[in-house]
Amino acid sequence: MSVNKEQKDLTFSAPLTETAPISTAQAINFETYHLKSHFWGRLTIWTIIILTLLVPLYLSFGLGFHPGWSAIISGFTAYASIVMFVWVLEPISYYPILGVSGTYLAFLTGNIGNMCLPCASVAQSVVGAEPGTKKGEITASLAIATASLVNIIILIAVILSGSYLISLFPQSVLENFRFVLPAIFGGVIAQFAVKKPLFGAVGIAFGLFVNLGPVPRAFQTFLCILGTVVVCILLEKMKKQKEHA
Repeated sequence: MSVNKEQKDLTFSAPLTETAPISTAQAINFETYHLKSHFWGRLTIWTIIILTLLVPLYLSFGLGFHPGWSAIISGFTAYASIVMFVWVLEPISYYPILGVSGTYLAFLTGNIGNMCLPCASVAQSVVGAEPGTKKGEITASLAIATASLVNIIILIAVILSGSYLISLFPQSVLENFRFVLPAIFGGVIAQFAVKKPLFGAVGIAFGLFVNLGPVPRAFQTFLCILGTVVVCILLEKMKKQKEHA
């Protein structure tokens, strides 16, 4: 049976020691995996961006429903002033858990905070994969892909029969839907807090402060994430200094 030259180079490029062939093959494979992730991730995201813009462009210039540039600019400015920090913070704060491929998948499908991130976190916990590792990234990617497919199937069913299904629920059930998202985030926080209770306490403390304190809504997410990260890093450094002292 013939062996492809590329496979030969990949498998036997390092001397046959106990660990060298395995580590070399893994490094090359994962590097190739990242390159393919960047290629397909950028291609699909730019395709979705173009397709998303086609509808308003057609409505504005094809059918003549353009609202005027002043309305567009003022609306964008008002929206950006509230969420512009999220545009920068979300990719940075989610990347350690999602990895390269998981980040592309999550931002392509959406529902990052209430679907992709919890699914990736739970999957990593189940298989015993640490965030930021190769195993963790592969696990996160598979979890997000599976969750996205399930989400699409459910969305199709809900879109086709959503109004009828909602009409079947009593008002008491509908009023409790607002607790679904906080419950999801609470579960994610609890999962990480079990491993590092002090970090969990810091995150909850900052969450309470930004919501109950005199913090403008536009800065709440930014201050909560930044404050938690900075304090946890300082606590970790203090812990290491005590261990080496």
